[in-house]
Amino acid sequence: MNTSTKEKRKIDPVYASFLYQLLRNYLFGSTLAVVGVGGVIVFSTLSIPSNESVAIGALMIISLIIMLVCELFVFYRHLRPIQLLFQGQQPTSDQLKTAYLQTHTFPILSVKRTFGPHFLGIVIPAVSLAFLFIKLGFISIPYFYIGIAVAVCFMIASMHAMIEFFLTTKAIRPLIIHISNQHRERYKEEITLSGKVLVSIRTKFRLSAFLIGALPLLLFGLASQIRLDSSQAGSSLAYWQWAGIILIIGVLYSLLGASLLSRSIEDPIQTIQAGMISVESGNFEESAADVYSDEFSKLIAGFNHMVNGLKEREQRNNQLLQSYFMTLAAALDARDAYTAGHSTRVAHFSVQIARLDGWSEQQIDLLHKTALLHDIGKIGVRDDVLFKEGKLTDEEFDQIKLHPVLGENILKQIEPADAMAALLPGVRSHHERYDGKGYPDGLAGTDIPLFGRAIAIADAFDAMTSDRPYRKGMTYERALSILEDGKGTQWDPKLTTLFIESIHLEKQKVEEEAY
Repeated sequence: MNTSTKEKRKIDPVYASFLYQLLRNYLFGSTLAVVGVGGVIVFSTLSIPSNESVAIGALMIISLIIMLVCELFVFYRHLRPIQLLFQGQQPTSDQLKTAYLQTHTFPILSVKRTFGPHFLGIVIPAVSLAFLFIKLGFISIPYFYIGIAVAVCFMIASMHAMIEFFLTTKAIRPLIIHISNQHRERYKEEITLSGKVLVSIRTKFRLSAFLIGALPLLLFGLASQIRLDSSQAGSSLAYWQWAGIILIIGVLYSLLGASLLSRSIEDPIQTIQAGMISVESGNFEESAADVYSDEFSKLIAGFNHMVNGLKEREQRNNQLLQSYFMTLAAALDARDAYTAGHSTRVAHFSVQIARLDGWSEQQIDLLHKTALLHDIGKIGVRDDVLFKEGKLTDEEFDQIKLHPVLGENILKQIEPADAMAALLPGVRSHHERYDGKGYPDGLAGTDIPLFGRAIAIADAFDAMTSDRPYRKGMTYERALSILEDGKGTQWDPKLTTLFIESIHLEKQKVEEEAY
């Protein structure tokens, strides 16, 4: 066998450590639950003659062998999806994802194995052999002891399952990280549970706290019954009338304690989760309520500190972005002293239209940015065409008509692309006409993007009322009259009406204040 073959057959150290941890946890849990608890109960409670001890010992050994065979078979099936990763040189993405999920599920599977092949694998043969041995006279214990033994076994299995669950939860962590790293290195993609809850904190804490509180009571009660029965057979009923009340109170107390304990963990987690959902939606105004006095107080404080940092960064980014738009608009207007401020005024009038129409603040913000850059494409138009004072030729006008498309193409070059995506339709369509005779696409009516329809009105109004080298700007009354005449043909009738009415109201207010 050559060196390369030997290397291939070497077991991965992470996988080897995982198997070692599982074996150690299993032996620890079994020893503590079965030998430590079960053994003490059996041998300290029952008075077993030496000749019957051999029969009971044989019964237990046979049952243990059957249990181990069943449990090893199920364990191998549970382990198989993970084992496959370490047999081949190049696991597929699906294999890694399957192993990742299977590893996460291993603590739950350990509980299922404990109550399946472990508990049933030992109880079924043990009960069968116990009935047989009693009938054959090998052991002389009452038949109802078998029922008590099954109840004790179930409680021991519950204790074993709880220990296995928490120890396995810790043992799987290095393997989960290893599988995740492999997938990221090989396929450049993260694999996570994406928030999927395999077992809730409520379930873990309630069951654990219940077992911790109730099992000692139940074990004591059953052991006391056996002990009492062997010494004072006549007082068994009286004992259980008294013990039953104590046990019920103890169990109810355990359930209450488990519920309160789980709630103390769930509440802060739900608080943080609600805050995370708020942050995910872009809301940095609300902080998580710091009402906890334990370690969760540190977690809440850290979360709020993170949110405040994100809020400050968001505000700074918005300021930088707004400055960026204003700078681009100023750079465009600087090409022509006579149109200086045009983009800013168009943005102002566009926002005015949007507010009158009841748009959301998010829409208004996007419209403002779009309007600031609506003429950015004119950067690509030749100066002799753009600044010509006389009538344009058809070829020159065709050059002018290209600026909406040029503007869209310029903004498409800005990264990240999604930051500009919402602005593109308005930039491209601000010279479309409501009757379909505009450019560049000849769109009509509501097929024209909403931003384009609003900017078209604002753009036309500012163009008509601004001075040019070759003409003086119109009066507001004249420009509004042209807008009125163009409702439904050149401009959106509803938005145009709102804008005209608002300008009239503003003028009336100014006149009243002057009077």
